[in-house]
Amino acid sequence: MKNICLFLGCLLLSINIFAQKAPSHLHWDKLLKRNVTDAGMVNYKGFEKDKSEFDAYLKLVSSNPPQKSWSENDQKAFWINVYNAYTISLILQNYPVKSIKDIGGKIYKINTSWDIRFITIGGENYDLNNIEHKILRKFNDPRIHFAIVCASISCPKLRREAYTGSRLSAQLNDQGGDFLNDKAKNNIRTDKAEISKYFSWYRSDFTRDGNLVDFINKYSHTKINSSTKINFLDYNWKLNEQK
Repeated sequence: MKNICLFLGCLLLSINIFAQKAPSHLHWDKLLKRNVTDAGMVNYKGFEKDKSEFDAYLKLVSSNPPQKSWSENDQKAFWINVYNAYTISLILQNYPVKSIKDIGGKIYKINTSWDIRFITIGGENYDLNNIEHKILRKFNDPRIHFAIVCASISCPKLRREAYTGSRLSAQLNDQGGDFLNDKAKNNIRTDKAEISKYFSWYRSDFTRDGNLVDFINKYSHTKINSSTKINFLDYNWKLNEQK
């Protein structure tokens, strides 16, 4: 009897540990490699063809919400992947569409595309704004803005791999460098920097540990200083779709 109890105790412990483990994002990784270019352009028709595999991944993350036992990076990677996957899901639900902004209304935080509560994680309902502002930004890591993608041309590119806790910091740094040095999204010279509206919208995030110049210089190949004239570029909301 003692051995049986010991066995059952070990089994329950193993089940508990397994249940708390972060889910694999391998299926999402495969879908991204298959349907996203190096430039971050998305083959939405390809995602439609892969619907069963895509739906299986959404079901996986929906039924495996983050646990307190997960590392912070595992939690952060989970929510970044969820945000990006469900953004594509929203586009597919309304496809074809010219812009994500055509899906919802015009009143921010009321009825826009980002306010549609179509996401269920662990029995809780979310919209994209919930995930971005009430979860991801609470990590106090401004690099998340280089990772979550709003399905638009001016967004940072959708990475062709899933984010994982074990590699997250390197992935986010790579995204930052890629975004800041992409002249279509940030045209930086020593005398004048034309930068993304992201740096205006989320300035408080980027300047938490210094000024905006300091942050830009972390990732930009071209360094700027306090005398550099900074302008914010118009945002192109056209769908980031492969031609």
